[in-house]
Amino acid sequence: MAVTYTAVVDVDGEGRNGGRVRSSDGLLETSLGLPKELGGSGAATNPEQLLAAGWAACFLGALRRAASLRKIRLTSTTITAEITLTHGDDDQFSLSAVLRPVLGGVDQATAQQLAQAAHQICPYSKATRDNVPVVIVADVA
Repeated sequence: MAVTYTAVVDVDGEGRNGGRVRSSDGLLETSLGLPKELGGSGAATNPEQLLAAGWAACFLGALRRAASLRKIRLTSTTITAEITLTHGDDDQFSLSAVLRPVLGGVDQATAQQLAQAAHQICPYSKATRDNVPVVIVADVA
């Protein structure tokens, strides 16, 4: 398998609680902070938001690919990704996800079929499969 692309990102400082994120190309540079729900100020982004953004963007591309392979023309595509951090009684942290694509130009059944196909195509979905519970709720515009 040929390498298509490698993203390189450095994080320094206190990681999720006051760290700084920088991509090697300089296009991504931001501060990290705890959300208010975890006792932080909520003034900076956090790893769950970054994962949600990356997964949503990737999943949207996978939806468009799934539609293209089936020769289905989508008139619009949007997605909301929810990444939930949980802290169990065993003192372990884990993640779960809800992906909510909204597709224009198709009926509900087709939207759901395309979302399931995208879940098989998307590298984020593949990477988290059997590790992160994922619910996909497709809807039509």
